[in-house]
Amino acid sequence: MLSNYLPVLMFVVIALAMGVIVISLGFFLGPHRPDSAKLSPYECGFEAFEDSRMKFDVRYYLVAILFIIFDLEIAFLFPWAIVLDQIGLFGFTAMAIFLGILVIGFIYEWKKGALEWE
Repeated sequence: MLSNYLPVLMFVVIALAMGVIVISLGFFLGPHRPDSAKLSPYECGFEAFEDSRMKFDVRYYLVAILFIIFDLEIAFLFPWAIVLDQIGLFGFTAMAIFLGILVIGFIYEWKKGALEWE
Protein backbone atom coordinates (compact mmCIF):
# COMPACT_ATOMS: atom_id res chain seq x y z
CA MET A 1 0.00 0.00 0.00
CA LEU A 2 2.74 2.49 0.93
CA SER A 3 4.72 1.53 -2.17
CA ASN A 4 2.00 3.26 -4.24
CA TYR A 5 2.94 6.59 -2.64
CA LEU A 6 6.69 6.24 -3.18
CA PRO A 7 6.66 7.96 -6.61
CA VAL A 8 4.65 10.86 -5.17
CA LEU A 9 7.06 11.19 -2.24
CA MET A 10 10.03 11.14 -4.59
CA PHE A 11 8.40 13.81 -6.76
CA VAL A 12 7.78 16.07 -3.75
CA VAL A 13 11.33 15.64 -2.45
CA ILE A 14 12.89 16.33 -5.86
CA ALA A 15 10.64 19.36 -6.40
CA LEU A 16 11.53 20.82 -2.99
CA ALA A 17 15.24 20.18 -3.54
CA MET A 18 15.17 21.84 -6.97
CA GLY A 19 13.26 24.83 -5.57
CA VAL A 20 15.76 25.29 -2.74
CA ILE A 21 18.71 24.93 -5.12
CA VAL A 22 17.37 27.44 -7.65
CA ILE A 23 16.48 30.02 -5.00
CA SER A 24 19.87 29.57 -3.31
CA LEU A 25 21.72 29.99 -6.61
CA GLY A 26 19.80 33.17 -7.33
CA PHE A 27 20.51 34.52 -3.87
CA PHE A 28 24.23 33.74 -3.81
CA LEU A 29 25.11 34.37 -7.46
CA GLY A 30 22.78 37.30 -8.18
CA PRO A 31 23.91 40.92 -8.08
CA HIS A 32 23.49 42.81 -4.81
CA ARG A 33 23.02 46.49 -5.63
CA PRO A 34 20.56 47.86 -3.10
CA ASP A 35 19.50 51.50 -3.33
CA SER A 36 16.95 53.60 -1.50
CA ALA A 37 14.16 52.87 -4.00
CA LYS A 38 14.61 49.10 -3.74
CA LEU A 39 14.82 49.12 0.04
CA SER A 40 11.88 51.44 0.64
CA PRO A 41 8.70 49.80 1.94
CA TYR A 42 5.83 50.14 -0.51
CA GLU A 43 2.30 49.01 -0.03
CA CYS A 44 -0.76 50.77 -1.38
CA GLY A 45 1.18 53.91 -2.14
CA PHE A 46 2.13 54.99 1.36
CA GLU A 47 4.72 54.13 3.98
CA ALA A 48 3.84 51.04 5.97
CA PHE A 49 4.44 52.45 9.46
CA GLU A 50 2.81 55.85 9.44
CA ASP A 51 -0.32 57.12 11.12
CA SER A 52 -3.08 54.55 10.72
CA ARG A 53 -5.72 57.28 10.39
CA MET A 54 -4.13 59.06 7.44
CA LYS A 55 -6.12 59.65 4.28
CA PHE A 56 -5.06 58.05 1.06
CA ASP A 57 -6.30 58.17 -2.48
CA VAL A 58 -9.57 56.49 -3.31
CA ARG A 59 -8.04 55.18 -6.55
CA TYR A 60 -6.71 52.18 -4.66
CA TYR A 61 -10.27 51.13 -3.91
CA LEU A 62 -11.26 51.79 -7.50
CA VAL A 63 -8.44 49.61 -8.81
CA ALA A 64 -9.60 46.84 -6.47
CA ILE A 65 -13.14 47.20 -7.82
CA LEU A 66 -11.77 47.09 -11.35
CA PHE A 67 -9.91 43.87 -10.57
CA ILE A 68 -13.08 42.32 -9.15
CA ILE A 69 -15.05 43.36 -12.24
CA PHE A 70 -12.65 41.65 -14.64
CA ASP A 71 -12.09 38.68 -12.34
CA LEU A 72 -15.83 38.01 -12.10
CA GLU A 73 -16.24 38.44 -15.82
CA ILE A 74 -13.61 35.83 -16.64
CA ALA A 75 -14.74 33.45 -13.89
CA PHE A 76 -18.27 33.32 -15.29
CA LEU A 77 -17.62 33.83 -19.00
CA PHE A 78 -15.63 30.65 -19.71
CA PRO A 79 -18.10 28.17 -18.15
CA TRP A 80 -20.96 30.05 -19.80
CA ALA A 81 -19.29 29.78 -23.22
CA ILE A 82 -18.86 26.04 -22.79
CA VAL A 83 -22.54 25.35 -22.04
CA LEU A 84 -24.08 28.08 -24.21
CA ASP A 85 -25.63 25.60 -26.64
CA GLN A 86 -27.33 23.78 -23.75
CA ILE A 87 -28.76 26.77 -21.88
CA GLY A 88 -30.16 28.52 -24.94
CA LEU A 89 -31.69 31.98 -25.08
CA PHE A 90 -32.32 32.19 -21.33
CA GLY A 91 -28.61 31.71 -20.58
CA PHE A 92 -27.65 34.18 -23.28
CA THR A 93 -30.02 36.81 -21.83
CA ALA A 94 -28.79 36.20 -18.28
CA MET A 95 -25.17 36.63 -19.36
CA ALA A 96 -26.06 39.77 -21.33
CA ILE A 97 -27.61 41.28 -18.18
CA PHE A 98 -24.57 40.25 -16.13
CA LEU A 99 -22.15 41.78 -18.63
CA GLY A 100 -24.31 44.91 -18.76
CA ILE A 101 -23.94 45.33 -15.00
CA LEU A 102 -20.18 44.85 -15.30
CA VAL A 103 -20.01 47.42 -18.09
CA ILE A 104 -21.83 49.90 -15.84
CA GLY A 105 -19.16 49.27 -13.18
CA PHE A 106 -16.42 49.73 -15.76
CA ILE A 107 -17.94 53.03 -16.94
CA TYR A 108 -18.10 54.17 -13.30
CA GLU A 109 -14.39 53.38 -12.93
CA TRP A 110 -13.62 55.25 -16.12
CA LYS A 111 -15.59 58.34 -15.07
CA LYS A 112 -13.96 58.40 -11.62
CA GLY A 113 -10.51 58.42 -13.25
CA ALA A 114 -9.26 55.10 -11.89
CA LEU A 115 -7.70 54.32 -15.26
CA GLU A 116 -5.67 57.54 -15.28
CA TRP A 117 -2.17 57.08 -13.90
CA GLU A 118 0.00 60.00 -12.90
